Amino acid sequence: MTQPAVELSVDGASVTVPAGATLLRACQAAGVDTPTLCWAENLTPVNACRICVVEVEGARTLVPACSRVAEPGMTVLTDSPRVRLSRKLVVELLGSSVDMSRSAEFSRLVSRYGAQPERFGPKALTVAQPVKLDNELFVRDFARCMLCYKCVEACGTDAQNTFAIALAGRGFEARIATEHDVALPDSACVFCGNCVGVCPTGALVFKTEHALRAAGEWRESEQTVTDTICPYCGVGCTLSLRVQDNTIVRVTSPSDSSVTQGHLCVKGRFGFSFVEHSGQHKP
Repeated sequence: MTQPAVELSVDGASVTVPAGATLLRACQAAGVDTPTLCWAENLTPVNACRICVVEVEGARTLVPACSRVAEPGMTVLTDSPRVRLSRKLVVELLGSSVDMSRSAEFSRLVSRYGAQPERFGPKALTVAQPVKLDNELFVRDFARCMLCYKCVEACGTDAQNTFAIALAGRGFEARIATEHDVALPDSACVFCGNCVGVCPTGALVFKTEHALRAAGEWRESEQTVTDTICPYCGVGCTLSLRVQDNTIVRVTSPSDSSVTQGHLCVKGRFGFSFVEHSGQHKP
């Protein structure tokens, strides 16, 4: 039996959403720009970053819009002084503890809320971790990890069902790790790269991107993106090829693709080197 639609108020505007829809969906329906960092269209909400909190009339605490289900008659405020203060503090805590410099969305939030992450001082930084270069496909730089859990969700039931990574440690020692903290090639990882595809901070990047950045040759403004169909099998996955200097530097898939929902296998995401192969075929 179909449940009736839900009508509620968002910043004074009446909004109607399907039963079971979240407050984030209601905010989007009202045209309200509600920031998110740990939420993704193709992943289960985990309420990790709390940047999407909103104020619900009658509620004791602010609630995460990404997971709180809309209820009939709710009155929601998305830009009240209480909400703005909370979001500002979240931005400051994140920016003070990890390197968020590669997140364009985070930079926008710093400006939007007048955040000053530096006020917490250098002692707030997460324990330094060397960049992990243990495979030929992607790099893990956990000094940039905000523990949003997107990679864990993509590796688990939301996409790959491999469960190669999970949260380890506590406090500033908390980190995403393999079982027993072994190198990726020795773990259950199948190198699908779905963790890389959902990472919002640059903690997980293609090895090609890492090398270009290290050489000072990563020029994102000059790159083009072209959608095509993966040639490896008959499933028909959509590939978005990011190209710089006529060379593929990153492969993703649209989250709204009916085939992939943004996820790919190891061949689709990383098996593109043959395109640039310059060897001559023998007659």
